Amino acid sequence: MNWHRINRLGLVVGIVSLLASACGGTTAASPWATATTAASQGGMDALVKAAQAEGTLNVIALPPDWANYGAIISAFSSKYGIAVNSINPNGGSQDELNAIKTLGKRGPDVLDVGSSYGPANLPLFAPYEVTTWNDIPTAQKEATGLWYMDYGGYMAIGYDSAKVPAITSINDLLGPKFRGAVALAGVATASNQAVNSIVMVSLANGGSLDNIKPGVDWFHTLKQNGNWVPSKATTATIKAGSTPVVFEWDYLSQNHVHDVTTWKVWLPTGQVIGSYYEQAISKTAPHPAAARLWEEYLYSAEAQNLFLKGGAHPIEQAAMTTAGTINKADLAALPPVNGTPVFLSDAQGAAASAYLAANWAAAIG
Repeated sequence: MNWHRINRLGLVVGIVSLLASACGGTTAASPWATATTAASQGGMDALVKAAQAEGTLNVIALPPDWANYGAIISAFSSKYGIAVNSINPNGGSQDELNAIKTLGKRGPDVLDVGSSYGPANLPLFAPYEVTTWNDIPTAQKEATGLWYMDYGGYMAIGYDSAKVPAITSINDLLGPKFRGAVALAGVATASNQAVNSIVMVSLANGGSLDNIKPGVDWFHTLKQNGNWVPSKATTATIKAGSTPVVFEWDYLSQNHVHDVTTWKVWLPTGQVIGSYYEQAISKTAPHPAAARLWEEYLYSAEAQNLFLKGGAHPIEQAAMTTAGTINKADLAALPPVNGTPVFLSDAQGAAASAYLAANWAAAIG
């Protein structure tokens, strides 16, 4: 939600540096650089052929343990014979946008950003409507295809039950049994996930989607009590035990049980903050056909089910359920949400980020 992800570590298929000269890509002369649908340039067969001729896709901030992206990247590369290059897997949404601005034709082809970053950066994106465009709810896409949501989930607190007591409320974390234990999985001024974590706390302490201040004040108290861990939580820190309590999306937190068998996930029963991430194609994509083929793949039933297998809610969940193409076993395995889902609007997200930019450093030090 960055607004975006942290904990972007691990091996990705075909990783090479985007700074290498081999990633220069095609020129803007490619007809696919301005294609708004596959049909406009001859259909899917023509798109696949053009993408395979480019031979490469540049991605950014997509670690394999985030929403099952490792399996998705591997499946895409294997299906089409296209190498996938990855840069800065531990980055956030703002890092993705910065890469477009600074790397130009050596930068990312596609982005996966938090929900406040897409609407705020439309001039950087190229419009494109995937074949399954009508399966994406209207409210969850930009009308011309400049961005479209792909998967989402709900904010949770994960914890190592062997190191800290069971969590029954957010304010439990202020107690002495959580000394030196509580961390965010992102930087508050650059991470969608971190922003939503603070909103989650605010909702539990008299705040609202329009007022994040109680959440910032709560983290100030957390630090005063000696319970705050200033280091960003990652898969590695969780496995090492240095961040035994982490605010994180439910679909990410549940995966830590593979490394820490005593890891548990807690969601509130009141308002539960949710968010979806957004896809966009860079207007300066060095591999414009591969970029569009990647989006087509992500919104296919195959890749949407891979998001689901990773514990996330795929954006086409309703349409796939109606069509009978959704994996029912993986759908049943999604983390239960017992509270009332709430979502930040674009304006509320921007206001929350602005408040954090002005006040977070003074509150947390």
